[in-house]
Amino acid sequence: MSSPLSRRAFGGAAAGAAAVAAVGAAAPAHAAPAPAAAPAERPFRAARPRRHSRRPNILFILGDDLGWADLSSYGSPHIRTPHLDRLARDGVRFTDAYSGSATCSPTRFSLYTGRYPGRTKGGLAEPIADKSVGLEPTHPTLASLLRDSGYATALIGKWHCGYLPDYSPTKSGWDEFFGNFGGALEYYSKLGLGGEYDLYEGDAEYKDLRYYTRILTERASEYVGRDHEKPWLLNLNFTTPHWPWIADGDEEASAEIVRRIKAGDRSALWHQDGGSIEKYKEMVEDLDRSVGQVLKALKRSGQEQDTLVFFASDNGGERFSCNWPLAGNKGSLQEGGIRVPSVLRWPARIDGGQVSDLPVYTPDWTATLLELAGARPHPAYPLDGTSLAGHLLRGEDVPERDLFWRVRGERALRRGDWKYYRGKSGRDQLFHLSEDAREQADRAPFEQARLAELRAAWERVDAGLLRY
Repeated sequence: MSSPLSRRAFGGAAAGAAAVAAVGAAAPAHAAPAPAAAPAERPFRAARPRRHSRRPNILFILGDDLGWADLSSYGSPHIRTPHLDRLARDGVRFTDAYSGSATCSPTRFSLYTGRYPGRTKGGLAEPIADKSVGLEPTHPTLASLLRDSGYATALIGKWHCGYLPDYSPTKSGWDEFFGNFGGALEYYSKLGLGGEYDLYEGDAEYKDLRYYTRILTERASEYVGRDHEKPWLLNLNFTTPHWPWIADGDEEASAEIVRRIKAGDRSALWHQDGGSIEKYKEMVEDLDRSVGQVLKALKRSGQEQDTLVFFASDNGGERFSCNWPLAGNKGSLQEGGIRVPSVLRWPARIDGGQVSDLPVYTPDWTATLLELAGARPHPAYPLDGTSLAGHLLRGEDVPERDLFWRVRGERALRRGDWKYYRGKSGRDQLFHLSEDAREQADRAPFEQARLAELRAAWERVDAGLLRY
């Protein structure tokens, strides 16, 4: 199941060089000279049993629209992310990790419920853009199940699973919420796509016109630094580096976008006439510094050893991202739309300096965190993910299973190294990812039986989901 990409210790731009060599093509035009390679990683192995550790605190961090190769530890040739790279060196870096869907809110549904987005009405929106749907408060969530098992729970940052008055993190299991409800907001004014103000504490508006990433970093640092009486879950959902392409200090650009929003330009926040590779670099490096500040606060609190930290993107990158060598971007079920950087660290139980090419995706992390925390899924809402707890802690094999995705106009299923894909052309394709991560060599004409088998597997899952 290993791929040429994941067998290598590709720290820094050494990853990018290995990936380019694997597909025999030129590097992106904006590639920079390669820095010195990082220390070699070793394939993942569960650590020997250690001292008894308590149930972990859980710090689950999401970047927003971050591409697979936008971190230097994943091969970015020009973006420097030392704090996230250090997190990877201290834990496990996953090379074949995927988001639950190709856009923001369906992936969040898959994380919070541990189920395919298509099992809930709100998950059918790709992404949620109005107040008509959301995550029903009656549906059990990662937060509600952990809270019921004795955890304190908080969500800081982007929710994007429905709007007030019907939907809110505080209605779905989180004790505390500070952040935005919508899919995007202007970083200073906090105006959303419809010109609404979108920064809340609980269910009440909260006024703070500073740069949003700074505010979220402060709030998260304060939360992890508290003297908690019980284990805690913090979902820290940055909006960085999602459009608009506004970095800290870009107040003139912010003011122009705000002017357009107030003038009724509903496309202003998309910022399609702005941004650049360098501006995107600035935003990603700011995200990296912000994560570093939160991790520093965690270390100061004395809870670092017993806190499981997970970092990932909610889906693939767009516009200025580097997904190389993967094809496709956000919104697509090609690898570039769903394969995401993913790092896990838990010093008390898992050794650092490791890399894993195990295919995993968002619903797996829900199942894994519930098991590690001693919580059980609700029997009426069975999970679609597979817990990796036994694999991570005891080295147990993960049974081969299918990873399934469905979005409007596209379908995909991964089994082992094989991926079945049907894009908007309507043509069934088959790729062997360990040999062809870029999905350029369609094996369907030569593997008709395998294609039929994977297509039938996809259709069996799809038959049990809600219709669009």
